[in-house]
Amino acid sequence: MVQVLVVDDEAALRDSLRRALVSAGHAVEECADLERALARLAAPAPLELLVTDIRLGTTSGLDLIAEARRLRPDLPILAITAFGSVEVAVEAMRRGAQDFLEKPFRVEILTARVERLLEPARLRGRLDRLERENEVLRDELQAELQDTELVGSSPAMQRLRDRIERVAPSAASVLIRGESGTGKELVARRLHRLSGRGSFVAFNCSAVSETLAESELFGHEKGAFTGADRRRLGRFELADGGTLFLDEVGDLSPAVQVKLLRVLQERSFERLGGSTPLRVDVRILAATNRDLEAALREGRWREDLHYRLNVVTIDVPPLRAHAEDILSLAQLFLARYGPAAGRPPLRLSDDVLQALCAHTWPGNVRELENVIHRGAILCRDGVIQAEDIELELRPSAEAADAPATTEAAESELHPQAAEADSRLDLRSNLARVERELIERATREAGGNLSAAGRALGVDRNLLRYKLRKHGLRG
Repeated sequence: MVQVLVVDDEAALRDSLRRALVSAGHAVEECADLERALARLAAPAPLELLVTDIRLGTTSGLDLIAEARRLRPDLPILAITAFGSVEVAVEAMRRGAQDFLEKPFRVEILTARVERLLEPARLRGRLDRLERENEVLRDELQAELQDTELVGSSPAMQRLRDRIERVAPSAASVLIRGESGTGKELVARRLHRLSGRGSFVAFNCSAVSETLAESELFGHEKGAFTGADRRRLGRFELADGGTLFLDEVGDLSPAVQVKLLRVLQERSFERLGGSTPLRVDVRILAATNRDLEAALREGRWREDLHYRLNVVTIDVPPLRAHAEDILSLAQLFLARYGPAAGRPPLRLSDDVLQALCAHTWPGNVRELENVIHRGAILCRDGVIQAEDIELELRPSAEAADAPATTEAAESELHPQAAEADSRLDLRSNLARVERELIERATREAGGNLSAAGRALGVDRNLLRYKLRKHGLRG
């Protein structure tokens, strides 16, 4: 509803103006004198139209018009007087009024003039909404162009996809947890696509200050804070009917956490500097790599908000927990960045394949993507070599518990193989046993690499690499 300030020293006329404007769908505030009107104009609350009499008792409405123009340069002003003359009208316009109405007047004329004065602001509002919606569309398009999907045939990825498909049709809030670089936003986008809801709007909670976070989420009215030179729609309004993805939600300040909780509870909010509740239908997907339980104990995270967001939890596995998908992901990134580097189709050398499988990937899928991108840029002859990817092997404490694709890890799946011949060194022994197991699996599978890979518990791409390594035919 449009906020209109009516200023007149006659109570009967104020009441008449109020009833006419309220009937037209506007929210009306009244002031009887210059002093109160100036105080209201100086307040940060939104105001979209001023209707004032030229004579305000012993003071002049012309002074109010001039001061209103100084305080709120874009505020439309309608001047009213019972003593109409060309000179008065000209002076009112000179002081800053956009229109002039002489008493007495019919209600239809008043509402028509008001609608005409409000039209430019409405047009600006529509343009603002279009600009913000274009921002959202650009973000969505960019994300689709870079969308990795949820690549991988490992049991861990199959479980993840199954959980997403079961959760997606619900309108419940979902908390997506996982290490940095695991693909939490990809999970959120897949949930949204399968939900059938409207727009997908994303916001990184760690990227802005507290004040800007409030403005970005809830929007603001013109004049709500220094630099707020026009109304701005927030992410909640833009996501109405769709999905709002809050990335790094654990970084929200306590003050913003309180406001977010209120939206989740009441499905309504107010813009900064506003007083009109806005109702929205938004599904919340939140993601974090932080330990929220520890933040709860330390008082940095609200328990009530935690349970509102955490209706369903989806844990995204780190890359080391589905290492058999490394080669599939590497091929995906190679197809993406090879052409982008202006090269013919690229391939990975055997040394690179071995290095990729041996690495513990503390940066997860994002690190793998960067490594392949770097190799695509630096390689010289169409084959990415170990020196091109510049991958520093960094064994971690978690590596001992990681699902295996390396030779040593595979030997743990068959401990009897490692003891086959204690007279040989471990590497030779493992290589020989690995070759025997691969030959047996491919023979029993009739040359079907997918079936042989399943029998061995490895990805088909990894099996193909192992076949080349041992000089076997697949």
